Amino acid sequence: MYAGAAIAVDLFGHATPAGVAWLRCLGAAVVLLAWRRPGRAAWRGRRLVLAIVFGVVTAGMNVLFYEAIARLPLGTVVAMEFAGPVLVAAFGSRSLRDVIAVVLVACGVVAIADVQLSGSVWGVVFALGAAATWAGYILLGKRVASDGSGIDSLAIGFAAATVVLSPLAVGTGEVWSSPRMLLLGVGVGVLSTVVPYALDQVVLRRLGQGRFAVLLALLPVTAGVMGFFLLGQVPSLAEALGTLAVVGGVALRSRESSGPAPEPPG
Repeated sequence: MYAGAAIAVDLFGHATPAGVAWLRCLGAAVVLLAWRRPGRAAWRGRRLVLAIVFGVVTAGMNVLFYEAIARLPLGTVVAMEFAGPVLVAAFGSRSLRDVIAVVLVACGVVAIADVQLSGSVWGVVFALGAAATWAGYILLGKRVASDGSGIDSLAIGFAAATVVLSPLAVGTGEVWSSPRMLLLGVGVGVLSTVVPYALDQVVLRRLGQGRFAVLLALLPVTAGVMGFFLLGQVPSLAEALGTLAVVGGVALRSRESSGPAPEPPG
């Protein structure tokens, strides 16, 4: 995901943020369809409708995120966008332990992101939209994973989203004149969409959406670790404390009940 994000930022000089997001969607659709080749059953009825809605919401999330980081500091956008997963986790909470875990994660993410709101009302609007669609991605992604269609629906969904969002291709004009930039666009789709979202489907089949939403908070922690080891970026005290809060919240929310398993009926 972070390699894909770095490529996307490089492409911002040659296409609009929404245009780069559309290229990401196109690249993901081409690779996923070539890989999965969904059967006829995946293109019919309720499964098809769910796949289309899932794909459009997910692609919309990417568009809103790119538009937000074009107007606001990345840390600000990350902190605001995490409102989506935190809300999903909060609604999935059933005990005081869960609530404490969600509060720890929320505070930790804000500390890591070093929130500094500055200068763009539209940036805030796009960031909040990205948060809402991220919540939708989690809820719809769980339904897709539970439905058994999984990655096949992901392929169909991104193909549909590529068509629905095709007007955004207007902002990609310069990219089509360069095979290198086209290849980079496909690379963004593979690194930032195909690999992580396919793994999400594997995880969502095994976890509830609330626990999955909390585990997503490990993303900025991972970014901080990578920044330290690969770029020599030493975290501030607030970022270090935020990392500990996120890890503690995730561990608390993810801990299984220690009681014995219930006896099966009969």
